[in-house]
Amino acid sequence: MDIALPRPSVLDTGRRAVFWTIMVLLALAAWAALWAWSASPYARYLEHPGWGDAVALAELCNALPQGSILVPAALHASAWVLMIAAMMLPTTFPLLAMFHRMTRARDDVGRLLALVVLGFFAAWLAFGVLAHAADLGVRFAAGRYPAFATNGWLVGALVLAAAGAFQWSALKYRCLEACRTPFGFITSRWHGRSPWREAFRIGIDHGLFCVGCCWALMLVMFVVGVGSIVWMIALAAVMAAEKNLAAGRWLRTPVGLGLLGAAGTIVIAHL
Repeated sequence: MDIALPRPSVLDTGRRAVFWTIMVLLALAAWAALWAWSASPYARYLEHPGWGDAVALAELCNALPQGSILVPAALHASAWVLMIAAMMLPTTFPLLAMFHRMTRARDDVGRLLALVVLGFFAAWLAFGVLAHAADLGVRFAAGRYPAFATNGWLVGALVLAAAGAFQWSALKYRCLEACRTPFGFITSRWHGRSPWREAFRIGIDHGLFCVGCCWALMLVMFVVGVGSIVWMIALAAVMAAEKNLAAGRWLRTPVGLGLLGAAGTIVIAHL
């Protein structure tokens, strides 16, 4: 098994510095791109209410078959990938660093790391598709049933309440434990016999566990505004602390109560 952790050489130290530099720059670039996008004329595609209003890209939409659907969908998918790069990729740094240590002697270590990241993004992209599909369903119902639109605030209150309650769920903490033990997580999946497939599987599995512990907090973005940089930073900080800090487990109660309180405030305001 290719899991030994030899003492790092000077060359390994240099490679590690390059690796961390690339990861940090990638995350910072994603945040910068999100900020620039939110301030641009195309900010509508960063926010979920604008799925079907491809006005600025009307010519491209008209030129492509089903362009009025595909172009906005592609833009929203790109925005979601940027959000994951900015908010969730930094939370994988401990696992990526451990995987780098385990495979640093291999000539294809860079490709293997890329496959782990790609698998991680694939899991979160699948969740993003489901989340946006659910959002489309809610807005379709609001357009078809006036009573639903009038009481649409209930959806926001329910999402916040569900996210708050999920803070105490056993599923969340089973997933968090998997995320908090990168060495055991990798060694149970990495054998070096099919390195590319195993690396991609590590990324997908880690992404699925990450979705398992963070999906409810990510759905909060659909309530407070998917394109809100401030909320992205706040929620990213909470999720990173929960996944990677020993003190992160103490956030369960204040975050859960805060979300339940926000849901209750919405309900009271509409009574």
